[in-house]
Amino acid sequence: MSNHQPKRIHSIAAFHRYRELPEPENPLISVVNVEDISYTGKTESLLLDFYSIAVKRHHDIRFKYGQQQYDFDAGVMFFVAPGQIFSIEHTTGKPTDCSGWVLLIHPDFLWNTPLAKTIRKYEYFDYAVNEALFLSPKEEAILNNIVDIIRKEYHSSIDKFTQSIIIPQIESLLNYAERFYQRQFITRKITNHHILARFEETLSHYLDSSQLLENGLPTVQYMANALNISPNYLGTLLRTLTGKNTQQHIHDSLIEKAKEKISTTALSVSEIAYELGFEHPQSFSRFFKSKTGQSPLEFKAAFN
Repeated sequence: MSNHQPKRIHSIAAFHRYRELPEPENPLISVVNVEDISYTGKTESLLLDFYSIAVKRHHDIRFKYGQQQYDFDAGVMFFVAPGQIFSIEHTTGKPTDCSGWVLLIHPDFLWNTPLAKTIRKYEYFDYAVNEALFLSPKEEAILNNIVDIIRKEYHSSIDKFTQSIIIPQIESLLNYAERFYQRQFITRKITNHHILARFEETLSHYLDSSQLLENGLPTVQYMANALNISPNYLGTLLRTLTGKNTQQHIHDSLIEKAKEKISTTALSVSEIAYELGFEHPQSFSRFFKSKTGQSPLEFKAAFN
């Protein structure tokens, strides 16, 4: 199957049929054991119309999101939102030595609950697969306990209490995952500080090059692409390490570049604005004052 023609799976029941699983006991939510899943033996590109949250452990499957790839040799957790395309590559028709679970949630299951609106606040749904959550045994046990509660309720008869019992468990699962991601950003210091160093180097090179004059400020998407990570992952990482988001870092670096030109060159404010990619000097002056509390001329006067 071509990666340009992903197989779209509209419903959880269709997913069960595709993976040769028994019909789901609830059409809007399902908990699947990884070892029960059948694979085609070929590379698959999939697009789901529902949420997929999974913890998986196996050695002969690789998941691919865009151009990024991650080999799932250990227990990791990853999230896919409706409409996202991801690929699965494997070496055998049925994985061996595998375990874990997949929680499938159709958006309609969240209907008329606060989670229907708040679920997308969890930015890790927009992380790439190679930015998956690495779990400690203790963390994995906590999540498994929550999923066990969901699984038991899933296997019970559907009634008016089903949604109200399962929804808080999903929220708890998502909140724990967010906590564990924050832990991961802190504990994987070498990897994350390397990304931060590359970010600063890439941004500095951009601001020193003709790209600033030709294209204006780099976008968050541009910076993320340059680092081969997703924009949301970059933003969360920067906030965790520095307390500032990606846009704030870009603006702060531009201000430092502006201060350097104002204080060390004879260029006029208009010339500096032009070199920094501003179409109008007034726009640059407003931007500078909003960030520093001074106009460019007031800042320049302090050096005379």
